[in-house]
Amino acid sequence: MGICISLQKENGVQIEGVADHTNVLHRILPQGKDNILSGIDWYGDTVFNGQQMERFLAAWRELKAGTENPEEAVLLSAVEGFAERCAAGTHLYLKFVGD
Repeated sequence: MGICISLQKENGVQIEGVADHTNVLHRILPQGKDNILSGIDWYGDTVFNGQQMERFLAAWRELKAGTENPEEAVLLSAVEGFAERCAAGTHLYLKFVGD
């Protein structure tokens, strides 16, 4: 099982979510320490807040621009939408739940 990604309220209630059942992210996320995306924990939870979304979205869009695989593009687009909503809202969080 792969990572589950969700947009959540501050009380932990999920607004919307998507699961990466085929481990797309494990194959394509960067490994370097200089990238905000490399901090996503495969086995634990990683939470990003609205203040981090500008940096997150820049890195995510760069990742998305480098893919031609339709399966990857669908997942990356869904997460990008969650991140955009997180950036525009208040008390919203983008959460990656590892397995």
